Amino acid sequence: MSTSSPEAVKKLLENMQTDLRSLSMECKKKFPPVKEAAESGIVKIKTIAARNSDILATLKENSSEVVQPFLMGCGTKEPKITQLCLAAIQRLMSHEVVSEAAAGNIINMLWQLMENGLEELKLLQTVLVLLTTNTVVHDQVLSKAIVLCFRLHFTKDNITNNTAAATVRQVVTVVFERMVAEDERFKDIVDQPPPVQGNTNRRSVSTLRPSAKDAYMLFQDLCQLVNADAPYWLHQEFSFLLKERVCPLVIKLFSPNIKFRQGNSSAASPAPVEKPYFPICMRLLRVVSVLIKHFYSLLVTECEIFLSLLVKFLDGEKPQWLRAVAVESVHRLCVQPHLLRSFCLSYDMKQHSTKVFRDIVNALGSFIQSLFIVLNTGNPAATNTSTGGSGAQGAAQGAAQGAAQGGPGAGGQGGSLTTQAAFEYRGTWIPLMTVSVQGSAKATYLEMLDKVEPPSIPEGYAMSVAFSALLDLVRGITSMIERALAKEEEAAVRREANPDQNTQLEPGAHLVWEEMVSACWCGLLAALSLLLDASTDETATESILKAELTMAALCGRLGLVTPRDAFITAICKASLPPHYALTVLSSNTANLNKAYSIQGQSVQIISSSSESHQQVVAVGQPLSVQPQGTVVLTAKNIQCMRTLLNLAHCHGVVLGTSWQLVLATLQHLVWILGLKPGVGGALKPGRAVEGPSTVLTTAVMTDLPVISNILSRLFESSQYLDDVSLHHLINALCSLSLEAVEMAYGTNKEPSLFAVAKLLETGLVNMDRIEILWRPLTGHLLEVCQHPNARMREWGAEAVTSLIKAGLAYKHNPPLAQNQRLQLLLLNPLKELSNVLHADIRQKQLESVLQILQSQGDSLGPGWPLVLGVIGAIRNDQGESLIRTAFQCLQLVVTDFLPTMPCACLQIVVDVAGSFGLQNQELNISLTSIGLLWNISDYFFQRGEAITQELEREEAALQKQAQEKGEPLNRPFHPAPPFDCLWLCLYAKLGQLCVDPRPAVRKSAGQTMFSTIAAHGTLLQQPTWHIVVWKVLFHLLDCVRKSSTTADKEKIESGGGNILIHHSRDTAEKQWAETWVLTLAGVARIFNTRRYLLQQLGDYFKAWEVLLDHIQSAALSKNSEVSLAALKSFQEILQIATPVKDSAMPTDALAAMGVPPVLIDPLSAPGPGRPLLRSDSMLERLTSYNGAELQAPPPGEESALEDAALWWSAWNTWYRTGTDSTRPPSGGTGTDRPSFVPSQPFLTALVQIFPALYQHIKTGFSMEDLRKLGVILHGAVSIPISSDASPFILPSYTEAVLTSLQEAVLTALDVLQKAICVGPENLQVMYPAIFEQLLLFVEFSCKPPQYGKMETKHVANAKYNQIQLFTPAEWVALNYVPFAERSLEVVVDLYHKTACHKAVINEKVLQNIIKTLRMPLGLKYGCPSESTWKLAVSSLLKVLSTGLPVARQHASSRKFDTMWPELANAFKDFLFTKSTPPDNVSIQEFQKNEAIDVEVVQLISTEILPFAIFIPKDFVGQIMAMLNKGSIHSQSSSFTEAEVDVRMREEFSKVCFETLLQFSFSNKVSTPQEGYISRMALSVLLKRSQDVLRRYVDDERLSGRCPLPRQQVTEIIFVLKAISTLMDSLKKTQPENVDGTTWAQVIALYPTLVECITCSSSEVSSALKEAMGPFKDFMQPPVSRVQNGES
Repeated sequence: MSTSSPEAVKKLLENMQTDLRSLSMECKKKFPPVKEAAESGIVKIKTIAARNSDILATLKENSSEVVQPFLMGCGTKEPKITQLCLAAIQRLMSHEVVSEAAAGNIINMLWQLMENGLEELKLLQTVLVLLTTNTVVHDQVLSKAIVLCFRLHFTKDNITNNTAAATVRQVVTVVFERMVAEDERFKDIVDQPPPVQGNTNRRSVSTLRPSAKDAYMLFQDLCQLVNADAPYWLHQEFSFLLKERVCPLVIKLFSPNIKFRQGNSSAASPAPVEKPYFPICMRLLRVVSVLIKHFYSLLVTECEIFLSLLVKFLDGEKPQWLRAVAVESVHRLCVQPHLLRSFCLSYDMKQHSTKVFRDIVNALGSFIQSLFIVLNTGNPAATNTSTGGSGAQGAAQGAAQGAAQGGPGAGGQGGSLTTQAAFEYRGTWIPLMTVSVQGSAKATYLEMLDKVEPPSIPEGYAMSVAFSALLDLVRGITSMIERALAKEEEAAVRREANPDQNTQLEPGAHLVWEEMVSACWCGLLAALSLLLDASTDETATESILKAELTMAALCGRLGLVTPRDAFITAICKASLPPHYALTVLSSNTANLNKAYSIQGQSVQIISSSSESHQQVVAVGQPLSVQPQGTVVLTAKNIQCMRTLLNLAHCHGVVLGTSWQLVLATLQHLVWILGLKPGVGGALKPGRAVEGPSTVLTTAVMTDLPVISNILSRLFESSQYLDDVSLHHLINALCSLSLEAVEMAYGTNKEPSLFAVAKLLETGLVNMDRIEILWRPLTGHLLEVCQHPNARMREWGAEAVTSLIKAGLAYKHNPPLAQNQRLQLLLLNPLKELSNVLHADIRQKQLESVLQILQSQGDSLGPGWPLVLGVIGAIRNDQGESLIRTAFQCLQLVVTDFLPTMPCACLQIVVDVAGSFGLQNQELNISLTSIGLLWNISDYFFQRGEAITQELEREEAALQKQAQEKGEPLNRPFHPAPPFDCLWLCLYAKLGQLCVDPRPAVRKSAGQTMFSTIAAHGTLLQQPTWHIVVWKVLFHLLDCVRKSSTTADKEKIESGGGNILIHHSRDTAEKQWAETWVLTLAGVARIFNTRRYLLQQLGDYFKAWEVLLDHIQSAALSKNSEVSLAALKSFQEILQIATPVKDSAMPTDALAAMGVPPVLIDPLSAPGPGRPLLRSDSMLERLTSYNGAELQAPPPGEESALEDAALWWSAWNTWYRTGTDSTRPPSGGTGTDRPSFVPSQPFLTALVQIFPALYQHIKTGFSMEDLRKLGVILHGAVSIPISSDASPFILPSYTEAVLTSLQEAVLTALDVLQKAICVGPENLQVMYPAIFEQLLLFVEFSCKPPQYGKMETKHVANAKYNQIQLFTPAEWVALNYVPFAERSLEVVVDLYHKTACHKAVINEKVLQNIIKTLRMPLGLKYGCPSESTWKLAVSSLLKVLSTGLPVARQHASSRKFDTMWPELANAFKDFLFTKSTPPDNVSIQEFQKNEAIDVEVVQLISTEILPFAIFIPKDFVGQIMAMLNKGSIHSQSSSFTEAEVDVRMREEFSKVCFETLLQFSFSNKVSTPQEGYISRMALSVLLKRSQDVLRRYVDDERLSGRCPLPRQQVTEIIFVLKAISTLMDSLKKTQPENVDGTTWAQVIALYPTLVECITCSSSEVSSALKEAMGPFKDFMQPPVSRVQNGES
């Protein structure tokens, strides 16, 4: 119910009347004046009530009178009455019916009561009611009222005091509220603000309205009072109540507090200073708080001083309570960030001003530090905490403790048994209470207005308030600045959206924020670090960390690097174990310590104490170079680590260079926790590799996956960082990694892979902008890949390769296919890895290439050269497995990707495949890679057209570029067309492989190369063939020839492992020989099959010459395999098919022997090249061309002249080869082993080439050539063979078979003679030469040829069976007999055909034949083979039967004169040979041989003697003498008795004798010469007989009884038989034919015969009988002389 409602008014009137009545009643007896006044009062009230409508207003006007009775009542000083009156007055006041005057009276009355010490509480109540219900009390009255209250405050009664204090407070408030209300009322009228510059006059200020004036005066006096000065307005009488008058203003009140030093120091000071007084201090600080909060802008300078002084209250020397109150005041400031901002603007940023804001923060910090230090000294203040205290204090303490216990206790934290949250540092334990709600400063002690004595402060209270203040300060500043920054950003966005809107930002705002942060960070950091270190409560720790985190982030946003790094360093240090040596951090802190100190007191960023009270959750290895002991991580470390992660995660953008700190710390923590990187760089708990294993409690085990996850998320979130921040992150990771790399040098300890793993993770999540970080990222990882520590390297490689794979797989925009630059950028590090020498890295690199090929092979495009480069970057020092992996990649490329790659890369593929062929680590790979080259060539063949087109397009582009630059086009094999160049590169690579040191590779490469050229050569353009021939084939031949000739002859024991090497390949030289064979054969085959194509090249003849030169040098090689193969190649290019097989197969060899070479049928010639063997028209053409009219050859036909040149070139080669290979070794004695002796198959092949070659050169074949041929054939046949080869070549000794070489030689001569036979006349002059050659061979039968001075054994003695290894092979001369005999047959045959040829006659061929035959004939039994002389005889007979008629025919020309003596000698040597038949000749054999002798004599009797007239006389004489000699028995001394008859060659003697006789008594004496022959023959015969008989008789006589030797007896018998034969013959002859002297001689024999009668031998006797018988015919009577004479 309102006080002005009718009911209220009515009630008021009634009450007043009642009060007045009661008063009158009370005063009736004692105080009549009062009674009267009361009664008149009643009348007055009634009158007012009756007369006026507005009763209250009238009452107010008359209030002085209405109040009078009550005032008088009070004046009685009777308690009861006084109370009644005061109640009544209060009622009036409450209805606001008191006028100003009345109020003054009331106050005066109250004053008197107060003076008398009556009803003090009631007085206060009344004053309060008076002042609060209305605004009538102003000026002096008001001041009197206030003074009254002050006076009551100083009574002896505690309750009165407190009530008075409360009343004063309320009254002061009311005064100021009135002023506010008044301002509200008048707010539309603008006034000048009152001047407030220390106005000291006593008068009120005239410009102020009433309430404002009161407020002003009151405020001024308050200041005076506080200053202990006399107040101007409150009455001066009360100044004695104040203890001291010191200084001019409020500030002086600070003095006692500032000067006072707690503790012992006061005793020492000479004039003890007055102690601070709790109520005054407390109120002082309250006033200051209010002033600052509400009037800061008016009192800038004063506040500077207040604040500076306030800060001093926090000093350690001040009493605890004072510090507590001061902290509460500071807290009040801390929750008002805008106020703090103003401080900063007004003081800190002014040049000569105190740095107030900084001091406040630093003071808080120092305060907190001092708490730990002071308490530690055992100050009594620390011990009286639990005394409790009465009333409010106890309550406050209880409440604080209750809150603390009810709050989150640090349950189960090791070391401390209580559950109370607290700080503990170096043994000092300070509990933590909940003092106020976050963000508000609810003070406990600042509100203890009822206390006069300083309260006792609970332990930890000040700390708790300071802690809250710090947190609120941080929270306030950061949220304020962040809000402003957010607004600014919005504005910026808006500005971007529409630029014309110009939103002005507050200028200099940034400067203020930066200044604020700069001012406060140091103190904050010092305090927070200390608290963090001391905190034992998880929640408190969390708050501290949050504060540090927000400060770090804020500094980061404002770009304040040093403070940002400092806060981050603090968090980092807290995350790590105490005293953990981490360079980044310690260097950082050192800088900080140098830079900052607070009020001369150093702010230490306190290093952690060893925290006994922290729960240990993990034990691990520190990450350091030197192995150290273990370190422990506590729960708090982990908590800090999480904050660190949080910081990096949420504020990565502003971290900049301090990423370094954050990451370094995380790296160490991760290491201690034993997290190891897994796939993709994420860290997983792994086993510790070395040292005492990491010990993790279950508590932390559950945390690890979370931490690991956050770690990964942290780097995942790097995708939201801007480019600059991302670069900071990458740089930090790189430098971390560099440290890890440094640390890992020279140790095989597990390195820290954190940085590498995280670089990988960061790269993977930032694929969309990989370009900006690719170079630093991969550049660093590539360095890591070269590290000597294997694990480090492995991860570097893992990271690089994963990034590359991910980069290639990522769906870039635009796609990689359209962004070549990016693709090459991504692939480049892969290539760089090739420079790393470590095999494991290369292995990784190649594995990833394999994966890239499998996943992205189709889309590599321009990246192919790089990829192929990597595959091909193999070296021999890299070990097998690497090469194997690389090769797998290559195989994949060749099988799957050739069609998808740009054709320009095909050449690289060829090179790479080639390099695998050339590597020497793994033979199989070399061989397989050659197979790949074959596959590649097939691919070229199949896709030829497409490849050609693409290459030509590219070539055109390159050509254009080159022209623009003015350079020539640089390409191998230029100017061949590009597709041909591709082939040439392939051939060149194969060519290199053909001279590889390993035989298997050479063989394979050679086969592949020649097959490729054969199969695909048709694709090449004609000019390219020129390059193939000269640069590829001949170059290869040169290299092979050079290597073969210089190859090592040392025996290779085994082919590596347990492979046995066949003896034909057991030296490098032999292995190279095989290569040479293959190569030469291959080139020859190409020349053969592509002859038609090659002949169209300009320099075919030159090439042919070069090829022949190679063939020649190979043929003359000291290796029989090579030389033989060279001849095969020779045969091939001459297009001769040869049946001769390799001598290694004896059966084949023998089977093939004796088969003459067959000329290829022209139709069967292989390849497109036409055979050079043409029809005989060649001859005609040659002759026609010899004329001057050399017309152009018909198209497609090469000129025959050029052909001829080719053939003659071949002949020269053949000749040189033959000459050199058959020339006997010179010098040296027989014991020296000749350096090299050509093998039989070689020689055979060589000779077999001739017939075919001859067909083409016969037209120009001259005598000189024939002579050359003869030398070679002779040389070839003369060459012996080594005894170890002989079993395969020689027929067994008994068989008369020719070796194939001998066959070939005869065939060659045969071809020649046939050609001469059908050839023109002029060729026949060659016959004699052929005879000469053959006759030389015939001589071999008796006189085997010598090969130089070599000693040869006869084949029979060669030690077939005991060939010892390593002894020089013995040389075995061949059995030349069959050869010589065959040659002889050929001679006879040929002579038979050619005897009448002029040349044969002129060149005395017959004589030569006879001369040659003399040797075997003369040797007869001495011949090596019996067949020889028999053949020689039969041949002689055949030749003579042909030749003698010719000789007779040409007798006149004297061409045969020299022959006859030869012939005579031949007969003589044969018939009367000096050699004796072997002892073992059987009778039958002997008779056969005698028959041959008889045949010769018959020839003489039929073919020679009948034609004596044509024959020289001497010759006839010689023949006769021979017959004579033959007719007288010639005997051999070795006969046995029994054989005598047979062995005496009686038949032969008989024939001789008969022939002699026949020619002696031939009837047909046509010429005197003939007669002469017979006469001569007879006289010889008779003389001979006479001699024998005489000698016999004499011997018989002398011998006495001894019988004569057997042969002599035989001889005499033979002579006697001859005489009887002669007698018979003479009987038969016409007497006129017998010369007289002959008769005389015959008769003269008779006496001698008679003398023989005495002989003792019966055989002689019977022979004598027969001989003497015919003499009876001579016994006629003598005729007279006259008669005789007449007749």
